[in-house]
Amino acid sequence: MENHLLSIVTFLPIFGAVVIALVPREKLNWIRWGAAAITGLQLILAIWILKVFDFSTPEVQLVEHYAWIPDFNIEFFMGIDGLSAPMVLLTALLSFLAVFTSWNIEKAQKGYFALFLLLDAGMMGVFVSLDFFLFYIFWEVMLLPMYFLIGIWGGPQREYAAIKFFLYTLFGSVLLLLGMLALYFISEPHTFNMLILAEQSSQFGKGLLLGMNAGKVIFILLFVGFAIKVPIFPFHTWLPLAHVEAPTAISVILAGVLLKMGTYGFLRISFPILKEAAIWFALPLAILGLINIIYGAMAALAQRDLKKMVAYSSVSHMGFVLLGMAALTPAGMNGAVFQMFNHGTISAMLFMLVGVVYDRAHHRDIEGFGGIAKVVPIYAGVTAMAFFAGLGLPGFSGFISEALCFIGAFPVFTWITIFATLGIVLNAGYFLWAYQRIFMGELNSKYENLEEINNRELFALIPLAIITFFLGVYPTPMLNLMSSSLNHLVEVVKSAGMVAGL
Repeated sequence: MENHLLSIVTFLPIFGAVVIALVPREKLNWIRWGAAAITGLQLILAIWILKVFDFSTPEVQLVEHYAWIPDFNIEFFMGIDGLSAPMVLLTALLSFLAVFTSWNIEKAQKGYFALFLLLDAGMMGVFVSLDFFLFYIFWEVMLLPMYFLIGIWGGPQREYAAIKFFLYTLFGSVLLLLGMLALYFISEPHTFNMLILAEQSSQFGKGLLLGMNAGKVIFILLFVGFAIKVPIFPFHTWLPLAHVEAPTAISVILAGVLLKMGTYGFLRISFPILKEAAIWFALPLAILGLINIIYGAMAALAQRDLKKMVAYSSVSHMGFVLLGMAALTPAGMNGAVFQMFNHGTISAMLFMLVGVVYDRAHHRDIEGFGGIAKVVPIYAGVTAMAFFAGLGLPGFSGFISEALCFIGAFPVFTWITIFATLGIVLNAGYFLWAYQRIFMGELNSKYENLEEINNRELFALIPLAIITFFLGVYPTPMLNLMSSSLNHLVEVVKSAGMVAGL
């Protein structure tokens, strides 16, 4: 079974979606618990994958490699390394917990959970694919279920939010397709195999495409495609609306997993295959990371809608990932991927907590609450913990990853890093100010009977809180998991730059 672990963990949700589609719609508990069972089994398999994973080597492991469309050298090629292993665990964990966050979906539950599982399969497939063609298929598989999950089960402006998400993502996918085809036709022999493309990276920097350096042109095509998903300023405008209108569980997946696919794409495809272009674009990427950090935090500070505030905080926190990646240092790269994982768990907690209060108060206006800690002390305590984790307080996982990003970036982009630290102050500002307005002061009489957080909601939140605490105090297991692969990536990119005289 070990030889097919990645296929099983990827396609299991599709099997679950088919089974749920066959369940009579009136059997609501069967549908809910069926989705929970499938995602729970997927989580167990993801933990098993980590158990058999060898941390000490940067080599790709658990490989499944078969000819698929031989005439065009397209392969079914799956494998994981220290970059993808944390993302596999994150995807499985958040998918499982998001099922319980979806318990209160009232409309067309069978369709909702079937589409949710299809989305789960698409996300997992992206993180285990090592053939660019297969990667692209899974990347596109996510688009349709996310469009319907927002457009059918979202808020009042759900149709507009879904269309905006679809158009932005589709535009990025077209550019990814062009970049993929360019790599295929420039490579000799023509291939979509990412490992072979990485070995041929030197020829992409020397060739011409449309009369320009082929490597740089392809890098920009891929950059825009991935930047939309992160999202990087100015391609971010779809995100706040999508978050606000999406159901709580879909916001959890959107912030926790989908945003990471953009930065994962840079590290899996752009950096190792287009090494010289990656070094050439390092400074612009660091500047864009700084813009994300400061702009996202200032936009969050201006919000009255709690969910929109958390959405803009995601824009800001993904800026730390960009800064760490751009530095091309071991500390920066490890900090970037660690931040991807940590932001996934922390943002998931934040969106779940927003959903808890929205289900009871039916609004998210920060100014519309006041003093509710007196009637919902457990909810107030859990929210305080999540806010402190979000602002990067020492003792929480976000502090470690952000610190590593700064440590890695400071020797390379000193002034950019200094200005980026302002984001920490701004992050503290909007989280603490929001907490004060919602929970402190005189109790708003409208919420004297506000219902406390329930056990199902705590069940989804507690595992994320434990992970955030544990990795904040003892980050070594996660850093050991990723460091061999990421240090190797830094080494090969820098060595290619030295050969090219960059």
